[in-house]
Amino acid sequence: MKSASLKLSKHMIALLERHGITTPTPIQREIIPAIFDKRDVLAQSETGSGKTISFAIPLIEQLNRSDGLSVLVLVPTRELCIQVTGEFVKFSEGKHLGVTSVYGGVSINEQVKKMRTTNIIVATPGRLLDLLNRRALTLDTIRSLVLDEADRMLDMGFIRDIEKILSRIPTQHQTLLFSATVSKEIEQLSRKYLKNPVNVKLASEVKPEFLQQTYYQTTPEEKLPLLVELLKRERDLTLVFCNRKHFASKLARRLAQHGIHARSLHGDMSQNQRERVSNEFRKRKINVLVATDVAARGLHIEGISHVYNYEIPRDVDSYTHRVGRTARAGKTGEAISFVSTGDEQKFFKNILFNYQGRITLQKFDRGILTAPKTGDGQKQGQSRQHRQPSPRKANHRNSRQRHETKRESESKPSDAPQVGKSTWRKRWEKYFR
Repeated sequence: MKSASLKLSKHMIALLERHGITTPTPIQREIIPAIFDKRDVLAQSETGSGKTISFAIPLIEQLNRSDGLSVLVLVPTRELCIQVTGEFVKFSEGKHLGVTSVYGGVSINEQVKKMRTTNIIVATPGRLLDLLNRRALTLDTIRSLVLDEADRMLDMGFIRDIEKILSRIPTQHQTLLFSATVSKEIEQLSRKYLKNPVNVKLASEVKPEFLQQTYYQTTPEEKLPLLVELLKRERDLTLVFCNRKHFASKLARRLAQHGIHARSLHGDMSQNQRERVSNEFRKRKINVLVATDVAARGLHIEGISHVYNYEIPRDVDSYTHRVGRTARAGKTGEAISFVSTGDEQKFFKNILFNYQGRITLQKFDRGILTAPKTGDGQKQGQSRQHRQPSPRKANHRNSRQRHETKRESESKPSDAPQVGKSTWRKRWEKYFR
């Protein structure tokens, strides 16, 4: 990454080039010099823009092993905590800096032991407060504070925890605030805690010409059969979003029952379970991940080709975060939404308004959902009940089944066999057991 304005050491440039990073991204060109100049920063930039390197590299360059605890990075999720820690470790090679992850779901005692020898802490707010309350560490020596994905931390209700943590940091310190969106709450936070910040606002890394956004108008009964049908077509890596944790697990199980290699990711899983599922998805051992917004927030995986909104998010920002998982680094991607109930229609109407014609309605043939596999001589669209039964099976058919078959047959026009609504529900009821 050769750029005189970045003020990077030869060692760092060589390290970056070894990892294939030779050209700075727009956010890196803006932010790295500002951090070297000890300026506060307010940056609006989405996931995948190179923001982690933009703050990690200059902070590492200014640190020595003997400086003690100097940098604190607050993040919303455990997955993001692990990833950011990995970047600090990777680019501090040769400097022997102590970098420690602090998050819930694992032994707190192991984290306490590392506090004495660490220079950089990457933490989720809840677990960090727990350590502070136990007096396992103090923040009196912090020189630089990073609030990464601040909008999501506020969405998750961390504002009080963040303010408690900030009250324990010295007044004289550098604050770097990163957010995908700059809401009214983010503006209030920046006015309160940032001093004359450098403002960096970058356009979305997801370019409209690379991202195809569509939606289907469905019924609740059609959602799962339609998703199964679409997922069985050619796909690379696919994220399916749900709003509820328990439903994410249920949907992943249903997909697996129908031959889709899917797993779920949500907040009720243990940390080991979440890391294992994330790694399986990253290594393409599974190609469909059913996730909630919070669980997927720190999931940074390249090559996601499709994003499905199985349940419509309740606000535009969440929709933007979701669809921003695909169409990265010049690759194309698709974002598909299923809209069924009254509430979903209301939420999606707001999303459509904000995206101004970039999301198009996709029609689908309901015949692909209702028509069973057919054999020779059977007309496409007929139900299994209209096949001629073998004499052996006919003897065992009960009177109720005969009555229903006769009634459905009599209700159909003789020149165009149709599948009745009750038959449709019976045929697909296996999806909803």
